[in-house]
Amino acid sequence: MSDKLLNRVNILEAHELGKQVSSPEGVLTILSEVSFEICQGESVAVVGPSGSGKSTLLALLAGLDLPTTGHVVLNATNLSDLDEDGRAQLRAKSVGFVFQSFHLVPSLNALENVMLPLELAGHSDARKLAREIIRKVDLNQRWSHYPAQLSGGEKQRVAIARAFATEPAVLFADEPTGNLDSLTGSNIMELMFELNQNSSTTLVLVTHDKRLAERCDRIITLDVGKLVNDQRVAG
Repeated sequence: MSDKLLNRVNILEAHELGKQVSSPEGVLTILSEVSFEICQGESVAVVGPSGSGKSTLLALLAGLDLPTTGHVVLNATNLSDLDEDGRAQLRAKSVGFVFQSFHLVPSLNALENVMLPLELAGHSDARKLAREIIRKVDLNQRWSHYPAQLSGGEKQRVAIARAFATEPAVLFADEPTGNLDSLTGSNIMELMFELNQNSSTTLVLVTHDKRLAERCDRIITLDVGKLVNDQRVAG
């Protein structure tokens, strides 16, 4: 275990997670008996073939969906004990998201997109804080531009700035480089790992990119909805 993880508490726990959904063919099992713990400050890649349940697992861990069986503990709170509003409040306080499709608000400029979670969290100095993190992601010359005026890499930088703005306990990233060329994607991930290292934010990353996964502290592998490997990356 790396020095930065010594004496850290668990920030995320998956206990015997199962997820089933109804389909025309009957009940479909997406996840089955998935259990693991992630400690504060860790970077964890979730990998596996398409259809293995990676995005479903991310949704359960973030409280965007509830498991059919088992439960998730996020930042010392059992998500199954909360109603939908309670889970939304916990996400606002403890969670950041980065998706491959950016999910920026088109009617807001870059600065306003970053300000949004800060304002929702009640920060009185949202504009000042947003300007600081816009500088950190090297978009100081583009803060007044709207998403339609930004390149894919710039949009993802805004998305990352927005995700880190509230200093979340956990940052969930679902294929964050999926819509970017390899060079831009590499630069984006350098930024994400840098921000992860310089804060106590835990990074949980779904990716198909083996090289990206191997830069994390740990790799969790799913296959047909089951956890088949959980290994610490050497070095």
